[in-house]
Amino acid sequence: MVDKSSHKNYKEQDSEKSSCIVWFADATLRRRLSGGNLIITGLDRDQDSGVYQCTASNTRGTILSQRATLQFAYLENGKTQTRSAVNVREGQGVVLLCGTPLHSGELTFTWVFNEYPHFVQQDSRRFVSQETGNLYIAKVKPSDVGNYTCVVNNTITKERVFSSPTPLVLRNDGAMGEYEPKIELHFPDTIPAAKGSTLKLECFALGNPVPKISWRRTSDVSFPNKVKLKNSNAILEIPSFQQEDTGTYECIAENSRGKNAVRGRLSFHATPHWLQTMTDTSLSIEENLFWECKANGKPKPSYSWLKNGETLISEGRVQIENGALSISSLNLSDGGMYQCVAENKHGIIYSSAELMVLASAPSFSQNPLSRVLKARSGCDVSLDCRPHASPRAISLWKRGTEILQRSERISLFPNGTLKIANVTKRDGGSYTCIAKNQFGTTMLTLLLTEPTRISQGPSSTEITVGESIVLPCQVTADPALDVAFFWAFNGQPIDFHQDADHFERVGGVSSSFSGDLMIRNIQLNHGGKYICLIDTDVESLSADAILVVKGPPSPPDLVVVEEVTDSTAQLSWSPGQDNGSPITGYVIQARTPFTVGWQAVDTVPEAINGNTLTATVVGLNAWVEYEFRVLASNSVGMGEPSPPSTKIRTEDAMPDTAPTDVGGGGGTKSELVITWEPVPEELQNGEGFGYIIAFRPVGLVTWTRAVISAPSVTRYVYRNDTIPPFSPFNVKVGGFNNRGEGPFSSIATVFSAEEVPSVAPERVSAKSLSAADIEVTWEPIASTPERVLGYEVVYWEDDTKPDTVGKVRITGNYTAVNVSGLQGNTQYYLAVCAFNTAGTGPQSIPVNVTTKKPPPGQPPQNVEWNLTGSQLVLQWDPVIALETESEVTGYIVLYRRHRNNDMYSIITSKTSVELTLNPNDNYVIQIKTLSEGGLGEGSEPIHIHQLSMSVISCCRLLFCLLPALMSSYWVFNQFGCLNILLCSLQSFSAS
Repeated sequence: MVDKSSHKNYKEQDSEKSSCIVWFADATLRRRLSGGNLIITGLDRDQDSGVYQCTASNTRGTILSQRATLQFAYLENGKTQTRSAVNVREGQGVVLLCGTPLHSGELTFTWVFNEYPHFVQQDSRRFVSQETGNLYIAKVKPSDVGNYTCVVNNTITKERVFSSPTPLVLRNDGAMGEYEPKIELHFPDTIPAAKGSTLKLECFALGNPVPKISWRRTSDVSFPNKVKLKNSNAILEIPSFQQEDTGTYECIAENSRGKNAVRGRLSFHATPHWLQTMTDTSLSIEENLFWECKANGKPKPSYSWLKNGETLISEGRVQIENGALSISSLNLSDGGMYQCVAENKHGIIYSSAELMVLASAPSFSQNPLSRVLKARSGCDVSLDCRPHASPRAISLWKRGTEILQRSERISLFPNGTLKIANVTKRDGGSYTCIAKNQFGTTMLTLLLTEPTRISQGPSSTEITVGESIVLPCQVTADPALDVAFFWAFNGQPIDFHQDADHFERVGGVSSSFSGDLMIRNIQLNHGGKYICLIDTDVESLSADAILVVKGPPSPPDLVVVEEVTDSTAQLSWSPGQDNGSPITGYVIQARTPFTVGWQAVDTVPEAINGNTLTATVVGLNAWVEYEFRVLASNSVGMGEPSPPSTKIRTEDAMPDTAPTDVGGGGGTKSELVITWEPVPEELQNGEGFGYIIAFRPVGLVTWTRAVISAPSVTRYVYRNDTIPPFSPFNVKVGGFNNRGEGPFSSIATVFSAEEVPSVAPERVSAKSLSAADIEVTWEPIASTPERVLGYEVVYWEDDTKPDTVGKVRITGNYTAVNVSGLQGNTQYYLAVCAFNTAGTGPQSIPVNVTTKKPPPGQPPQNVEWNLTGSQLVLQWDPVIALETESEVTGYIVLYRRHRNNDMYSIITSKTSVELTLNPNDNYVIQIKTLSEGGLGEGSEPIHIHQLSMSVISCCRLLFCLLPALMSSYWVFNQFGCLNILLCSLQSFSAS
């Protein structure tokens, strides 16, 4: 494995291997470099173990990487000699030694009792140390007698090694008496612990009785909650070890015969980490360098310095003191890559930086002077002279040939800047800056300009939402000046890219002295202060305006329901912003669980003006939950609605709506069936809603009443053996709730249930029309005391299974019906009966009939067509029916026009047909077989497009004009036939 962490003691590693290994590639290519990575194939423990370090170099210098340790995990087989028996007395403690084999990598230990996989279970009496690998038995019992085998596991390689068995035998000279604890396993006197690591301390004692283990800190400081005690307190675990966890820890083993204790001190250590590092630095030749790096760690780290991977020594110009490096009077050879190294016995860290030593003549390439400086009369002017030079250049200024000296208006600064106060036209001219180191010269011309004036600026105005406006911003300026326009809105620059939907510069592109602002589709949030900023080479100006945007009112607020009755609600609200136009009125909307969205409601006053903040909503339904909202309007339009009010329920009241659609009829003998459309929930006006049903025979005065308490019921059945069949009744239905009864519906006439027909139809016959259709005929029932509303035909395939029935019902005084959707070549049984609202009467005597054989399943094949002008000739191969299919009696040609979607057909006994088509339309054509079993499968559809007609016409024209086309290419193109590559000889012949 490769360990790149720095907590390993690399000096100890170096003592095993003579030195760090620098990455390289060997001749056998077993070690090779790939993009800075070291790849080792065929790893060898003896050759490849060690500490590795990468060297990185370029023209700037060399640096070393962090060190990486390569170790190989392994576990060798231990000696397999037979182990002598361990003889102990009952009650005596014993330690069975594991004998750890040679290894590298973390190990874990377990013990097998007698045979694998029966492992020793740890408890307060038995403990397996993960430090020594030994098995500790505090007090031996007779059940402990047997063979013990130590199992060593390498957690990295997953290798496993078994020791030879150790027999444990009881002596026969009697049991061991009680004795005080003897601590056989304990931790060292001093234990170093790394910051953030998990520390485990083991402690176990032999004794009779079995000792109890406890822990404490000698400083009497209690353990933090993170400390864990495991394996009957034999292990103390401290996760994420920190500075505050250091100190002396004591393990106490105690039984009734006494106690014993061991102590150990936990010391804290940490690998170095940087507090301060140096950064890349550029200095001129002969300047001084001072770098300092600081690191923290436990113990305190020491420092060393590297230059280009080589150790620096403190001598002469180079001085090193702990983490500080100073080099005086730098020269070019001092440039390169430097590294500060901080290390303690737990790790090493590197910090890198580049030192560039500069030596160059003065140059203005990095800080060029403006060739022309434009200044306004009366202003102060500063001229910078800051050449790049190493070492720093000395600057002086000339005007023409005269060296400038300090005066009342002229200031010369050490950094090379020339300042002229209150400039006049006489100050114009050529100024030269001279920098010494090696000389560099540049010209600076000072020009005077006329003041810039705003000729037209924006003015405050009012505008309506959705409109557009242009805010002007135009200036008069000296032609020698560069003028730039900027706009700000409410103190923030306008982003013309992000807000392109609303803001656009106009005029600034075509004219350098115009920067108008167009605002499109203005919204309420566009109202505010707009500032036009004008920048020139010598000054800045601005002009501002207030834009007031008028729009519909903002939503009202705080809609409150103050008083509620069964049909009214009194509301109040607070007005929203009028958005630049006074509020002229309000509209109230309501919503209930029974409405679709919000709906306007009637109010008192009927029209609510803009100064009114209360109104009464009228015409509400009783016992319904309502929400209300208010909308305000002004001269611009209607605004957004307010937030909804809290939900309120109107008071209850007696029903005022009767059920509708009262009717009924049908049912079984001696029944009167009454039905109605229920009253909607929003019209029930209160709890406890139900229905009152009143009925009486036509001609009588007294009503019979029935009550139903379920509001969703829509049907009532009155049963009485004295009710004559199909006799008329007057019926009405009303509603009621806990507040009382409501109105009744209008009176409807409903007939009582009738009896089923008592006579069956006669002279029933059936014949097969096709493979899927049978025609059934009968004689109507001449007379019967019961009503006949129509007839029902039932049919089935197997006479032994009449429950597999299909039905066809026809209403009216018909005597025939077609039964379709049947199977071909199948025998069916059929019977007919009459029906009315009471049900069906007796069936006729069944008749049977067999359907025709099915039509041919093979469609017409090899369909060919030829279009000449508007005449289409179709030909196809004859279809031969199978023995199980109906014989072909002819063919039907179906064709549909695209324009009017009409379907046409032609029947023929031949295998060809001629059609006359409209040349200005598209067609779809299909051919099917005819047989007594019905229509067969259709051929693949044929699509005839209007283009087909055009191609024939074009081919005809080409044929006629062919000689001319050979010499007149443009004529060919004029007729639109340039893309026709082939015309059939048959089409030319037809022309």
